[in-house]
Amino acid sequence: MDIKTIYESRLATADEAVRRIKSESRISVGHCVGEPTHLLDALVRNKEYFRNVEITHMFPIGKAQYAQKGMEKHFRHISQFVGTATRETIKAGHGDFVPCFFSQIPNQLDTTLKPDVALVHLSPPDQHGYCSFGVSVDYTKHSTKAAPLVIAQINRHMPRTLGDCFIHVSDIDVIVEHDAPLIELSPPKITDVEKAIGENCAKLVRDGDCLQLGIGAIPDAVLLFLKDKKDLGIHTEMFSDGVVELVEAGVINNSKKNLHKGKMIATFLMGTQRLYDFVHNNPSVAMYPVTYTNDPMIAGQNDNLVSINSCIQVDLLGQVCSESVGTTQISAVGGQVDFVRAAAISKGGRSIIAMASTTAAGKISKIVPTLDDGAAVTTSRNDVQYIITEYGIANLKYHTVRDRARMLINIAHPKFRDSLIDAFQKRFCEDF
Repeated sequence: MDIKTIYESRLATADEAVRRIKSESRISVGHCVGEPTHLLDALVRNKEYFRNVEITHMFPIGKAQYAQKGMEKHFRHISQFVGTATRETIKAGHGDFVPCFFSQIPNQLDTTLKPDVALVHLSPPDQHGYCSFGVSVDYTKHSTKAAPLVIAQINRHMPRTLGDCFIHVSDIDVIVEHDAPLIELSPPKITDVEKAIGENCAKLVRDGDCLQLGIGAIPDAVLLFLKDKKDLGIHTEMFSDGVVELVEAGVINNSKKNLHKGKMIATFLMGTQRLYDFVHNNPSVAMYPVTYTNDPMIAGQNDNLVSINSCIQVDLLGQVCSESVGTTQISAVGGQVDFVRAAAISKGGRSIIAMASTTAAGKISKIVPTLDDGAAVTTSRNDVQYIITEYGIANLKYHTVRDRARMLINIAHPKFRDSLIDAFQKRFCEDF
Protein backbone atom coordinates (compact mmCIF):
# COMPACT_ATOMS: atom_id res chain seq x y z
CA MET A 1 0.00 0.00 0.00
CA ASP A 2 1.20 3.51 -0.71
CA ILE A 3 1.51 6.12 2.04
CA LYS A 4 -1.68 7.98 1.12
CA THR A 5 -3.74 4.78 1.21
CA ILE A 6 -2.27 3.75 4.58
CA TYR A 7 -2.94 7.21 5.99
CA GLU A 8 -6.52 7.44 4.78
CA SER A 9 -7.35 3.90 5.93
CA ARG A 10 -6.50 4.88 9.52
CA LEU A 11 -8.45 8.12 9.74
CA ALA A 12 -11.13 8.46 12.39
CA THR A 13 -12.90 11.11 14.42
CA ALA A 14 -11.64 11.75 17.93
CA ASP A 15 -14.73 10.10 19.44
CA GLU A 16 -14.30 7.01 17.25
CA ALA A 17 -10.61 6.84 18.15
CA VAL A 18 -10.96 7.00 21.94
CA ARG A 19 -13.74 4.41 21.90
CA ARG A 20 -11.11 1.94 20.78
CA ILE A 21 -9.74 2.21 24.33
CA LYS A 22 -10.98 -0.38 26.82
CA SER A 23 -11.85 0.01 30.48
CA GLU A 24 -9.17 -1.16 32.95
CA SER A 25 -6.43 -0.15 30.49
CA ARG A 26 -3.48 2.19 30.88
CA ILE A 27 -2.85 5.21 28.62
CA SER A 28 0.44 7.06 28.15
CA VAL A 29 -0.14 10.68 27.12
CA GLY A 30 2.30 12.91 25.22
CA HIS A 31 4.24 15.36 27.35
CA CYS A 32 3.81 19.05 28.16
CA VAL A 33 2.76 21.33 25.25
CA GLY A 34 2.93 18.24 23.04
CA GLU A 35 -0.08 16.73 24.80
CA PRO A 36 -2.86 15.81 22.31
CA THR A 37 -5.52 18.10 23.75
CA HIS A 38 -8.16 17.19 21.15
CA LEU A 39 -7.89 13.49 22.04
CA LEU A 40 -7.96 14.20 25.78
CA ASP A 41 -11.10 16.32 25.32
CA ALA A 42 -12.71 13.39 23.48
CA LEU A 43 -11.66 10.98 26.22
CA VAL A 44 -13.36 13.10 28.88
CA ARG A 45 -16.41 13.67 26.66
CA ASN A 46 -16.81 9.91 26.38
CA LYS A 47 -16.12 9.21 30.05
CA GLU A 48 -19.22 7.02 30.49
CA TYR A 49 -17.61 4.43 28.23
CA PHE A 50 -14.73 3.96 30.68
CA ARG A 51 -14.12 2.47 34.09
CA ASN A 52 -10.78 2.54 35.91
CA VAL A 53 -8.67 3.78 33.03
CA GLU A 54 -5.19 4.74 34.24
CA ILE A 55 -3.64 7.80 32.63
CA THR A 56 0.14 8.28 32.92
CA HIS A 57 1.26 11.74 31.99
CA MET A 58 4.48 13.39 33.05
CA PHE A 59 3.54 17.09 33.06
CA PRO A 60 0.00 17.97 32.00
CA ILE A 61 0.04 21.60 30.98
CA GLY A 62 -3.54 21.64 29.69
CA LYS A 63 -6.81 21.30 31.62
CA ALA A 64 -6.26 17.73 32.86
CA GLN A 65 -10.02 17.32 33.19
CA TYR A 66 -9.59 13.58 33.62
CA ALA A 67 -7.99 14.31 37.01
CA GLN A 68 -10.74 16.56 38.32
CA LYS A 69 -13.52 15.80 40.81
CA GLY A 70 -16.26 13.58 39.44
CA MET A 71 -13.89 11.57 37.27
CA GLU A 72 -12.75 9.12 39.95
CA LYS A 73 -14.67 6.06 38.72
CA HIS A 74 -13.63 6.69 35.11
CA PHE A 75 -9.98 7.73 35.27
CA ARG A 76 -7.02 7.54 37.65
CA HIS A 77 -4.01 9.76 37.08
CA ILE A 78 -0.48 8.46 37.62
CA SER A 79 2.03 11.29 37.49
CA GLN A 80 5.78 11.36 36.93
CA PHE A 81 5.88 15.14 37.47
CA VAL A 82 3.13 16.72 39.53
CA GLY A 83 1.65 19.85 37.97
CA THR A 84 -0.80 22.51 39.12
CA ALA A 85 -3.72 20.74 37.45
CA THR A 86 -3.03 17.39 39.13
CA ARG A 87 -1.78 18.19 42.65
CA GLU A 88 -5.19 18.00 44.27
CA THR A 89 -6.14 14.62 42.81
CA ILE A 90 -2.85 13.15 44.05
CA LYS A 91 -3.21 14.76 47.47
CA ALA A 92 -6.77 13.43 47.71
CA GLY A 93 -5.67 9.88 46.87
CA HIS A 94 -7.47 9.68 43.52
CA GLY A 95 -4.14 9.79 41.74
CA ASP A 96 -0.58 8.84 42.51
CA PHE A 97 3.01 9.86 41.91
CA VAL A 98 5.96 7.75 40.74
CA PRO A 99 9.46 9.09 41.58
CA CYS A 100 11.80 8.63 38.63
CA PHE A 101 14.67 10.41 36.90
CA PHE A 102 13.44 11.85 33.61
CA SER A 103 16.05 9.82 31.71
CA GLN A 104 14.53 6.59 33.05
CA ILE A 105 10.83 7.18 32.33
CA PRO A 106 10.99 5.17 29.07
CA ASN A 107 12.21 2.24 31.20
CA GLN A 108 9.06 2.64 33.30
CA LEU A 109 6.99 2.26 30.14
CA ASP A 110 8.67 -1.08 29.52
CA THR A 111 8.14 -2.35 33.07
CA THR A 112 5.88 -1.09 35.87
CA LEU A 113 3.89 1.42 33.76
CA LYS A 114 3.64 -0.47 30.48
CA PRO A 115 0.84 1.23 28.51
CA ASP A 116 -1.96 -0.36 26.53
CA VAL A 117 -2.48 2.85 24.56
CA ALA A 118 -0.28 5.79 23.50
CA LEU A 119 -1.97 9.13 22.79
CA VAL A 120 0.45 11.36 20.88
CA HIS A 121 0.50 14.64 18.97
CA LEU A 122 2.37 14.80 15.65
CA SER A 123 3.15 16.92 12.62
CA PRO A 124 1.64 15.87 9.27
CA PRO A 125 3.62 13.20 7.41
CA ASP A 126 6.28 14.18 4.91
CA GLN A 127 6.43 12.71 1.39
CA HIS A 128 7.99 9.56 2.81
CA GLY A 129 5.24 9.04 5.39
CA TYR A 130 7.19 10.20 8.48
CA CYS A 131 5.53 12.37 11.13
CA SER A 132 7.60 14.36 13.61
CA PHE A 133 6.99 14.31 17.36
CA GLY A 134 7.72 18.04 17.19
CA VAL A 135 7.95 19.63 20.63
CA SER A 136 7.68 16.40 22.65
CA VAL A 137 10.05 13.51 21.90
CA ASP A 138 11.19 12.70 25.49
CA TYR A 139 9.32 9.53 26.57
CA THR A 140 6.51 10.17 24.06
CA LYS A 141 8.27 8.52 21.14
CA HIS A 142 9.06 5.48 23.25
CA SER A 143 5.41 5.19 24.31
CA THR A 144 4.50 4.37 20.72
CA LYS A 145 6.87 1.41 20.82
CA ALA A 146 5.68 0.23 24.22
CA ALA A 147 1.92 0.44 23.58
CA PRO A 148 -0.02 -2.02 21.35
CA LEU A 149 -2.48 0.75 20.33
CA VAL A 150 -1.18 4.11 19.04
CA ILE A 151 -3.64 6.97 18.49
CA ALA A 152 -2.23 10.16 17.01
CA GLN A 153 -3.56 13.68 16.66
CA ILE A 154 -2.13 15.11 13.44
CA ASN A 155 -1.86 18.89 13.59
CA ARG A 156 -0.50 21.29 10.95
CA HIS A 157 0.51 23.64 13.77
CA MET A 158 2.93 21.09 15.24
CA PRO A 159 6.43 22.10 14.10
CA ARG A 160 8.37 19.52 12.16
CA THR A 161 11.48 19.19 14.27
CA LEU A 162 14.48 17.14 13.16
CA GLY A 163 16.67 14.52 14.81
CA ASP A 164 15.65 11.15 16.24
CA CYS A 165 12.01 12.20 16.42
CA PHE A 166 9.97 10.50 13.71
CA ILE A 167 7.31 7.82 13.40
CA HIS A 168 5.98 6.34 10.14
CA VAL A 169 2.26 6.42 9.45
CA SER A 170 2.31 2.62 9.16
CA ASP A 171 3.20 2.49 12.88
CA ILE A 172 0.11 4.51 13.86
CA ASP A 173 -3.12 2.59 14.41
CA VAL A 174 -5.61 5.48 14.44
CA ILE A 175 -5.13 8.96 12.96
CA VAL A 176 -7.25 11.93 14.04
CA GLU A 177 -6.77 15.14 12.10
CA HIS A 178 -7.26 18.28 14.15
CA ASP A 179 -5.52 21.59 13.58
CA ALA A 180 -5.12 23.94 16.53
CA PRO A 181 -2.36 26.22 17.81
CA LEU A 182 -0.10 24.67 20.44
CA ILE A 183 -0.36 25.75 24.05
CA GLU A 184 1.85 28.80 24.57
CA LEU A 185 3.66 29.86 27.73
CA SER A 186 4.19 33.58 28.11
CA PRO A 187 7.68 34.62 29.22
CA PRO A 188 7.78 35.02 33.03
CA LYS A 189 8.14 38.37 34.73
CA ILE A 190 11.73 38.82 35.88
CA THR A 191 12.14 40.75 39.13
CA ASP A 192 15.25 42.45 40.49
CA VAL A 193 15.86 39.36 42.65
CA GLU A 194 15.93 37.07 39.62
CA LYS A 195 18.16 39.54 37.78
CA ALA A 196 20.67 39.43 40.65
CA ILE A 197 20.57 35.62 40.63
CA GLY A 198 20.98 35.57 36.86
CA GLU A 199 23.97 37.89 37.06
CA ASN A 200 25.61 35.65 39.67
CA CYS A 201 25.02 32.54 37.54
CA ALA A 202 26.42 34.26 34.47
CA LYS A 203 29.70 34.86 36.33
CA LEU A 204 30.31 31.10 36.14
CA VAL A 205 29.62 30.88 32.40
CA ARG A 206 32.60 31.21 30.06
CA ASP A 207 32.91 31.64 26.31
CA GLY A 208 32.45 28.30 24.56
CA ASP A 209 30.48 26.64 27.38
CA CYS A 210 27.64 24.21 26.69
CA LEU A 211 24.45 25.01 28.64
CA GLN A 212 21.62 23.04 30.17
CA LEU A 213 18.83 25.17 31.56
CA GLY A 214 15.10 25.03 32.01
CA ILE A 215 12.18 27.39 31.88
CA GLY A 216 11.15 30.13 34.27
CA ALA A 217 12.26 33.47 35.59
CA ILE A 218 15.69 32.35 36.81
CA PRO A 219 16.84 30.64 33.58
CA ASP A 220 15.51 33.58 31.57
CA ALA A 221 17.34 35.98 33.89
CA VAL A 222 20.57 34.03 33.35
CA LEU A 223 20.15 34.43 29.61
CA LEU A 224 19.85 38.21 30.03
CA PHE A 225 23.42 38.33 31.32
CA LEU A 226 24.98 36.13 28.64
CA LYS A 227 24.71 38.62 25.79
CA ASP A 228 28.43 39.46 26.00
CA LYS A 229 29.46 35.78 25.82
CA LYS A 230 30.67 34.02 22.69
CA ASP A 231 30.26 30.62 21.06
CA LEU A 232 27.87 29.09 23.60
CA GLY A 233 26.25 25.72 22.94
CA ILE A 234 23.09 23.94 24.06
CA HIS A 235 22.62 20.36 25.26
CA THR A 236 19.55 20.35 27.47
CA GLU A 237 16.31 18.59 28.17
CA MET A 238 14.35 21.65 27.04
CA PHE A 239 14.70 25.26 25.98
CA SER A 240 12.40 28.20 25.43
CA ASP A 241 12.23 31.64 23.83
CA GLY A 242 15.24 33.11 25.65
CA VAL A 243 17.55 30.71 23.85
CA VAL A 244 16.11 31.78 20.49
CA GLU A 245 17.00 35.38 21.29
CA LEU A 246 20.64 34.46 21.98
CA VAL A 247 20.84 32.38 18.81
CA GLU A 248 19.59 35.32 16.77
CA ALA A 249 22.12 37.57 18.52
CA GLY A 250 24.94 35.19 17.57
CA VAL A 251 25.80 34.32 21.19
CA ILE A 252 24.70 30.69 20.83
CA ASN A 253 26.16 29.02 17.74
CA ASN A 254 27.26 25.61 19.10
CA SER A 255 30.60 25.99 17.34
CA LYS A 256 32.72 24.84 20.31
CA LYS A 257 30.71 21.73 21.17
CA ASN A 258 32.59 18.46 20.89
CA LEU A 259 29.35 16.43 20.73
CA HIS A 260 26.84 17.39 18.01
CA LYS A 261 28.91 20.37 16.96
CA GLY A 262 26.77 23.06 15.36
CA LYS A 263 23.49 21.73 16.78
CA MET A 264 21.28 22.43 19.79
CA ILE A 265 20.16 19.20 21.45
CA ALA A 266 16.90 18.91 23.40
CA THR A 267 14.14 16.41 24.16
CA PHE A 268 11.13 18.73 24.56
CA LEU A 269 10.27 22.39 24.04
CA MET A 270 7.78 24.88 25.41
CA GLY A 271 7.31 28.58 24.92
CA THR A 272 5.55 30.93 22.53
CA GLN A 273 4.80 30.72 18.83
CA ARG A 274 8.14 32.42 18.22
CA LEU A 275 9.87 29.30 19.54
CA TYR A 276 7.67 26.91 17.56
CA ASP A 277 8.33 28.84 14.35
CA PHE A 278 12.07 28.87 15.06
CA VAL A 279 12.41 25.09 15.47
CA HIS A 280 10.23 24.16 12.46
CA ASN A 281 12.46 22.39 9.90
CA ASN A 282 15.50 23.99 11.56
CA PRO A 283 18.60 21.84 10.90
CA SER A 284 20.46 23.48 13.81
CA VAL A 285 17.98 21.94 16.28
CA ALA A 286 18.09 18.18 16.91
CA MET A 287 15.45 16.54 19.08
CA TYR A 288 16.25 13.21 20.73
CA PRO A 289 14.54 10.83 23.17
CA VAL A 290 15.19 11.58 26.84
CA THR A 291 17.15 8.33 27.20
CA TYR A 292 19.76 10.04 25.04
CA THR A 293 19.62 13.75 25.97
CA ASN A 294 19.51 13.17 29.73
CA ASP A 295 21.82 10.19 30.01
CA PRO A 296 24.65 11.60 32.17
CA MET A 297 27.22 9.50 30.29
CA ILE A 298 26.13 11.08 27.00
CA ALA A 299 25.45 14.67 28.12
CA GLY A 300 28.72 14.56 30.06
CA GLN A 301 30.64 14.03 26.83
CA ASN A 302 30.13 17.75 26.23
CA ASP A 303 33.15 19.57 27.61
CA ASN A 304 32.39 22.58 29.83
CA LEU A 305 28.77 21.58 30.42
CA VAL A 306 27.06 24.09 32.72
CA SER A 307 23.87 22.81 34.33
CA ILE A 308 21.50 25.44 35.80
CA ASN A 309 18.49 24.33 37.83
CA SER A 310 16.37 25.62 40.69
CA CYS A 311 14.97 24.33 43.96
CA ILE A 312 12.62 24.85 46.91
CA GLN A 313 15.01 24.47 49.85
CA VAL A 314 18.66 23.82 50.69
CA ASP A 315 19.73 22.73 54.16
CA LEU A 316 23.03 23.55 55.83
CA LEU A 317 24.56 20.27 54.66
CA GLY A 318 23.81 21.14 51.03
CA GLN A 319 20.90 18.75 50.60
CA VAL A 320 18.58 20.10 47.93
CA CYS A 321 14.79 19.69 47.81
CA SER A 322 13.32 20.67 44.44
CA GLU A 323 10.02 18.80 44.39
CA SER A 324 8.04 18.88 47.62
CA VAL A 325 6.88 21.18 50.39
CA GLY A 326 7.16 18.91 53.38
CA THR A 327 5.19 15.80 52.50
CA THR A 328 3.22 17.51 49.70
CA GLN A 329 4.57 16.63 46.27
CA ILE A 330 4.42 19.70 44.01
CA SER A 331 6.68 18.71 41.10
CA ALA A 332 9.40 16.06 40.63
CA VAL A 333 13.09 15.49 40.07
CA GLY A 334 12.71 15.91 36.30
CA GLY A 335 16.16 16.09 34.75
CA GLN A 336 17.90 17.95 37.57
CA VAL A 337 19.99 15.06 38.86
CA ASP A 338 20.60 13.74 35.33
CA PHE A 339 22.37 16.98 34.47
CA VAL A 340 24.01 17.60 37.84
CA ARG A 341 25.76 14.27 37.32
CA ALA A 342 26.44 14.98 33.64
CA ALA A 343 28.15 18.24 34.61
CA ALA A 344 30.25 16.31 37.14
CA ILE A 345 31.38 13.95 34.39
CA SER A 346 31.99 16.75 31.88
CA LYS A 347 35.57 17.99 31.46
CA GLY A 348 35.39 21.51 32.91
CA GLY A 349 31.71 21.07 33.83
CA ARG A 350 29.86 23.02 36.52
CA SER A 351 26.45 22.39 38.11
CA ILE A 352 24.44 25.25 39.59
CA ILE A 353 21.35 25.22 41.79
CA ALA A 354 19.95 28.75 41.71
CA MET A 355 17.14 30.12 43.86
CA ALA A 356 15.80 33.23 45.54
CA SER A 357 16.92 33.39 49.18
CA THR A 358 13.35 33.63 50.45
CA THR A 359 9.79 32.64 49.57
CA ALA A 360 6.29 33.65 50.75
CA ALA A 361 6.95 37.35 50.11
CA GLY A 362 10.20 37.22 52.05
CA LYS A 363 8.72 35.54 55.15
CA ILE A 364 10.46 32.17 54.79
CA SER A 365 14.14 31.43 54.19
CA LYS A 366 14.94 28.89 51.49
CA ILE A 367 18.25 28.13 53.20
CA VAL A 368 17.28 26.18 56.30
CA PRO A 369 18.98 24.28 59.14
CA THR A 370 17.22 21.06 58.06
CA LEU A 371 14.79 20.32 55.26
CA ASP A 372 11.12 20.41 56.20
CA ASP A 373 9.79 17.25 57.81
CA GLY A 374 8.99 14.77 55.05
CA ALA A 375 10.64 16.78 52.26
CA ALA A 376 12.29 14.79 49.48
CA VAL A 377 16.03 15.07 48.92
CA THR A 378 16.27 15.69 45.18
CA THR A 379 19.97 16.41 44.73
CA SER A 380 22.12 14.83 47.41
CA ARG A 381 24.83 16.64 49.31
CA ASN A 382 27.32 14.38 47.54
CA ASP A 383 26.22 15.64 44.12
CA VAL A 384 25.69 19.33 44.79
CA GLN A 385 28.27 21.87 43.59
CA TYR A 386 27.27 25.55 43.34
CA ILE A 387 24.34 27.08 45.23
CA ILE A 388 23.48 30.61 44.10
CA THR A 389 21.10 33.22 45.50
CA GLU A 390 20.79 36.95 44.89
CA TYR A 391 23.36 37.36 47.68
CA GLY A 392 26.18 35.38 46.17
CA ILE A 393 27.73 32.06 45.16
CA ALA A 394 28.61 29.10 47.37
CA ASN A 395 30.79 26.32 45.96
CA LEU A 396 30.07 23.37 48.26
CA LYS A 397 31.89 20.65 46.35
CA TYR A 398 34.52 18.80 48.43
CA HIS A 399 34.13 21.12 51.44
CA THR A 400 33.47 20.04 55.03
CA VAL A 401 29.95 20.18 56.41
CA ARG A 402 30.94 23.11 58.63
CA ASP A 403 32.41 25.08 55.74
CA ARG A 404 29.36 24.30 53.61
CA ALA A 405 27.08 25.65 56.33
CA ARG A 406 29.15 28.82 56.66
CA MET A 407 29.07 29.45 52.91
CA LEU A 408 25.32 28.89 52.72
CA ILE A 409 24.62 31.21 55.63
CA ASN A 410 26.65 33.92 53.89
CA ILE A 411 24.35 33.81 50.85
CA ALA A 412 21.11 33.57 52.86
CA HIS A 413 18.87 36.59 53.22
CA PRO A 414 20.41 38.89 55.89
CA LYS A 415 17.32 38.83 58.11
CA PHE A 416 17.61 35.05 58.54
CA ARG A 417 21.36 34.80 59.06
CA ASP A 418 21.29 35.21 62.85
CA SER A 419 18.86 32.31 63.30
CA LEU A 420 20.91 30.19 60.89
CA ILE A 421 24.07 31.03 62.84
CA ASP A 422 22.33 29.92 66.05
CA ALA A 423 21.40 26.63 64.36
CA PHE A 424 24.99 26.26 63.13
CA GLN A 425 26.43 26.74 66.62
CA LYS A 426 24.00 24.25 68.20
CA ARG A 427 24.67 21.67 65.53
CA PHE A 428 28.44 21.93 65.25
CA CYS A 429 29.26 23.04 68.80
CA GLU A 430 31.54 25.86 67.68
CA ASP A 431 31.37 29.56 66.90
CA PHE A 432 30.36 30.66 63.45
